Amino acid sequence: MIRSMTGYGRSVLALGGREITVELKAVNNRYLDCSVRLPRIFSFAEDAIRQRVKQAVARGKVDVFVTVNMEASDDVDIRVNRPVLEGYLAAMRSIAADYEVRDDISVCALSRLPDVFTVEKADLDEEAAVRDLLTVTDEALAAFNAMREREGEALAADLRSRAETILGYVAHIEQRSPETLAEYRQRLTDRMTEVLENTQLDESRILTEAAIYADKIAVDEETVRLRSHLGQLETMLENGGPIGRKLDFLMQEMNREINTVGSKCSDLDLARTVVEVKAELEKIREQMQNIE
Repeated sequence: MIRSMTGYGRSVLALGGREITVELKAVNNRYLDCSVRLPRIFSFAEDAIRQRVKQAVARGKVDVFVTVNMEASDDVDIRVNRPVLEGYLAAMRSIAADYEVRDDISVCALSRLPDVFTVEKADLDEEAAVRDLLTVTDEALAAFNAMREREGEALAADLRSRAETILGYVAHIEQRSPETLAEYRQRLTDRMTEVLENTQLDESRILTEAAIYADKIAVDEETVRLRSHLGQLETMLENGGPIGRKLDFLMQEMNREINTVGSKCSDLDLARTVVEVKAELEKIREQMQNIE
């Protein structure tokens, strides 16, 4: 199954006393470009998350957003900074004694003073934290890839439809090309008859000219290769996987073949058909830019 490069996935789980949220967003990019944003205290998990994304995504610009809400008080250690507090108390009591003001010191007032408390994060079990973060990342990746696969199915259906349209045009080119040769031979005969009037026509000369013209306008090799390339396109779509770069190369080959057909044809109907094929190929190329 093929996948689109664009997608979104999200997962929220409560693990290890923390509520962990992982979001993934992706847009088109020639290569894989993964950016991970997570709280500073969990920065040690950044590389592990990036590696997990690389295992599931081949191409695209992927942004991973991780948020962690603490649920357990054990994760935070709040302590009284006694030397600072005692200094504040001594200064306040000195003010009350020296200036004969009421001593109305309260806990609430003290708690608002700078540096009365020290807040420290408890030591993290990094291995356990990484496991939890990766668990949520895996769930988000599953949702992310499911969305990309749905979009990939739509892209594949569109590519198949356009490939069928091109096959119809190729069949028309194969049918029309011999007809242009017969028409050319008739025009050549009529012109030579008009020029020579009563003189007997040299049939061998007409055959020679027609053979030279036939060699110039022959497109059999090009149409055979076009059919082969379209067959390869269907095989790639059936096999699935990261096929974006292969499709890009295949598109170059198909454009080369139809350009050669266009350079050989002098018939107006064939020229129009070549233009239609190029238009379909361009639409396929645009769609292929979205495929992983």
